[in-house]
Amino acid sequence: MKKYQKFRIITGIGIASLIMIFAPQGFSQSENPGPRIGIKGGVNFSQFFVDQPTVEDENMKTGVHFGIFTKIPLTNFLAIQPELLYTNVGSKVSYGGSDVESLLGIREGEVRFNLNYIQLPLALAVNLGPLNIHAGPYVSYLISANVKDLKTSDLSTSDPIELNKDNFNTIDYGLFAGIGFDIGNVTVGARYNHGLREVGTAGLGGTLTNNSRNAVAQIFLGFGF
Repeated sequence: MKKYQKFRIITGIGIASLIMIFAPQGFSQSENPGPRIGIKGGVNFSQFFVDQPTVEDENMKTGVHFGIFTKIPLTNFLAIQPELLYTNVGSKVSYGGSDVESLLGIREGEVRFNLNYIQLPLALAVNLGPLNIHAGPYVSYLISANVKDLKTSDLSTSDPIELNKDNFNTIDYGLFAGIGFDIGNVTVGARYNHGLREVGTAGLGGTLTNNSRNAVAQIFLGFGF
């Protein structure tokens, strides 16, 4: 829980920094609800926060996201913003302790989880001049997954660990919120995604990621047409 709170604090600091950097430039521009259609991409900082007594450490995994978006004005202040994105998330988790082999059937080691989704976010955006505050739900479809041992070759079972997309839930869904600045045809911003569904399914995939949900902070840059 402490790590989860720390992750949220770091995300909040990042969003506040963007406000301080871009707000003075943005508000010098005329009011603009933002680009109607465009492309976007950026960096993901993701983590699982595994509820597992054999977890010794967890670290953020860096990934990417990119895709298309459109902004449909409802009024001068409100707009709907659907997006279609590819997004790469996951986490780095270190397993250890005297019980790791008896509980999980593996030896201690550090593992990197890589999950690749096609994501459909649907945001309601409030436009305040060039600043927009947006939030809404998302749904994601898992297209591939793999697990890699990063620290030691000792991580093994009687048979090698082979986790793929069948060991994780195909559909993920959750909520997100963020801010953006529309400066001309350029949009820059930050967003936090919080998954509402467990990542892993039954079996070893579910055990290694016990009670985990996707938690992803994003920084993005978009170009409108």
